[in-house]
Amino acid sequence: MRHFDLSPLYRSTVGFDRLFSLLDQATAVDNAPSYPPYNIERTSENAYRITIAVAGFGENDLAIESKENALTVRGEKQAAEEGKREVLHQGIAARAFERRFQLADYVQVTGASLENGLLHIDLVREIPEAKKPRQIPIGAKSAKVLEAKVETAKAA
Repeated sequence: MRHFDLSPLYRSTVGFDRLFSLLDQATAVDNAPSYPPYNIERTSENAYRITIAVAGFGENDLAIESKENALTVRGEKQAAEEGKREVLHQGIAARAFERRFQLADYVQVTGASLENGLLHIDLVREIPEAKKPRQIPIGAKSAKVLEAKVETAKAA
């Protein structure tokens, strides 16, 4: 796999540290966990769904935490009763896991459900009104206000 050295970019930019960290993490495939498998899908223009295969885990075995721009999903099986069963072959992985997802700005978790061994996490991107693009009307009224401010500044 190719490795890109981003250190020259760190020296010549300000405020892009998070972006470069994400690029470093994306190119580091060797240490990327592969368990449990998951899908990320876009369900509409501003809605997403993460589906994680968690066969063998119940609702009490899973924890979902959203903090700042990170979503963390943890799974840990509760201790089984001693002597209840003897497993002759274990092909279903039930090991503990922690899966992290970086969320874009303004992406919020709206809900989660567990059905048929799949954990579905629904997300939506809600951009605040102050951050949405807006149309600026062009009119003569705004020019008059500027002229009045300039005249009062000259008089002082």
